Amino acid sequence: MTTIYSDAASALDGLLFDGMTICSGGFGLCGLPERLIDAIQASGVKNLTCVSNNAGIDNEGLGKLLRSRQIRKMISSYVGENKEFERQYLAGELEVEFCPQGTLAERCRAGGAGIPGFYTRTGVGTLVAEGKEHKEFDGETYILERGIRADLSIIKGWKADESGNLVFRKTARNFNQPMATAGKICVAEVEEIVPVGSLDPDCIHVPSIFVKRLVLGAPYDKKIEFRTTRQREAT
Repeated sequence: MTTIYSDAASALDGLLFDGMTICSGGFGLCGLPERLIDAIQASGVKNLTCVSNNAGIDNEGLGKLLRSRQIRKMISSYVGENKEFERQYLAGELEVEFCPQGTLAERCRAGGAGIPGFYTRTGVGTLVAEGKEHKEFDGETYILERGIRADLSIIKGWKADESGNLVFRKTARNFNQPMATAGKICVAEVEEIVPVGSLDPDCIHVPSIFVKRLVLGAPYDKKIEFRTTRQREAT
């Protein structure tokens, strides 16, 4: 049963604790659970392990939690746009587990599906494979990757109905969909909540059975990670 909350802080009430693991949806600045991240920052919870494709950018997304030193470890694929991430990592202040992007998505999907591990060729012969079990299938070497299960998933949707069925908009689906199922409990923020029956059942991306708590996060600022412009041609 999905419960609708008035704000992000109340939606997270009773769920946060020091040392927990959080799966966070989003990619760059697209599809970030902004309101929930702000509420986590305000709570002061610390020593977090955060699983996310990246850590946002400086002072945006999970970059806010890096700045406030609430994250102890990041499990990520791409972190090249966050200077504070780089500084903490190089200074030995932040533990980092790098994971190929497709492997990270599958680790979260597998965790949500109750699959403890799977074999993949991605990363064989690289640093990614160090310390992992190797196995041969049909003459090819594969490495064992573990599924990811988190204490909490925080995601951002476009629309939800009042029962918690979620729809994402275009590329904002990104990591939100696999992250939604990887947590023991999933809290979602959305741009719009509509009555039950308003959404096409064939277009539901995350069924309500996975979404335990829901909050309306609108209005949002449409932030742009990189703004590229050119001079208008003379007419």
